[in-house]
Amino acid sequence: MSRRKFILGSAAAALLPFAVRAQRVEPVRRVDILIAEAIEGDPYYEGRLTGIRQGLRKLGWIEGQNITLNIHRTSPKGADIHKSVEELLAGRPDVVVTSGGTTTGPLLQATNTVPVVFIAAIDPMGAGYVESLAQPGGNATGFMQFDYSLSGKWLEILKQVAPGVAHAGIIRDATITSGVGQFAVIQSVAGSLGIDVVPIGARDGSEIEKGISKIARFQNAGLIATIAASVNGYRDIIINLAVQHRLPAVYGNRIWVDRGGLISYGPDLIAISRLAAGYVDRILKGEKPADLPVQAPTKYELIINLKTAKTLGLTLPPALLARADEVIE
Repeated sequence: MSRRKFILGSAAAALLPFAVRAQRVEPVRRVDILIAEAIEGDPYYEGRLTGIRQGLRKLGWIEGQNITLNIHRTSPKGADIHKSVEELLAGRPDVVVTSGGTTTGPLLQATNTVPVVFIAAIDPMGAGYVESLAQPGGNATGFMQFDYSLSGKWLEILKQVAPGVAHAGIIRDATITSGVGQFAVIQSVAGSLGIDVVPIGARDGSEIEKGISKIARFQNAGLIATIAASVNGYRDIIINLAVQHRLPAVYGNRIWVDRGGLISYGPDLIAISRLAAGYVDRILKGEKPADLPVQAPTKYELIINLKTAKTLGLTLPPALLARADEVIE
C-alpha cells in the first residue's frame, strides 16, 4: 500500500466517529398499554386507545418510527390481570398506561420503578396509587375518572327522569374499593330523595339478572350501573334487561347510551386519553410521575337516548333535555 493511501485511510477512520455521531438515531421508545377489556373490541376501551394514539401523534410520537405501542388486553379477572402484568414488565417498557383502577392496582403491586400513567382511576389517593393528588410521590400519576360525589348525581338524575321512583337497584362490584365507595355515596343521598337502594352484585351475568329481576318486582323502580370493569363486562345484558323490565336506568359513561341505554352522566374518557398522552410525552422526555399532579375532569357530559325513553314510555323533563350535551334520536 502506498504511503498516500495509508494517510487517506487513517484520516477517514479518524473522521468516522464524528460522522456516526452526526447521524445518530434516537432509540425507539416503548409504551405498553394495559386494559381490562371484558368484551372483545369494546368501544369503551378502544376509544381510549384511539385517543392515546391521536394525542401521541400530535406530540410527534409516530408508531414504527420513534415509538412502539404494545397493547395488552385482559379480562378483569385477577389471575388474568396478574399474568398480563408479568408479561408486560418482562418487555421492559419505558412507560405503562393503564385504563383504570382494575389494572393500576395490580401493576403498582408488581413495580415501584416503571413509570405508570392511569387514564381513569377512581380515588387514586384512597386506593394508594399516589401519596397526594398534587404531589404523587411515587412511580404513578394520571387522571381521575371522577370523585365519589358524582355517584350521588346519578341517583338525582334518576329521580328527575322518573319522579315517582321509590326503589333503585345499584349494580356494583363489592370486591373493589371504588365499588364500595360508589354505593356508599349513593346510599348517603338516597334518604333525602325518598329512594330505597338495593345493591346488586356483579360476579357474573346470573347474579346481575337475578338482582335486576328482583328490583323489577317493585313498583316505581329504577336502576343505576356504577363504574367498574367487571360491571362494564355485562353492559349489553344490563341494558337489555333494563329495557325488558321497563326500568329507567342511569349509567356513568356515554357508551352505554350509544348501545341503547337511557341516560348517562360522566367524563369524556376519549378527551382524557388525549391528555394522558401529554403525560406520557413528558415522562419520555425525562420528567418523573412523582412530580406530575393527578388531574380531575373539568367537564362532565349528559347524554340522553330519546328513542329508549319512548320505548320505556317516559316523557323526559324539558329542563333535563335542555341540559343534555347530546340527545340521541
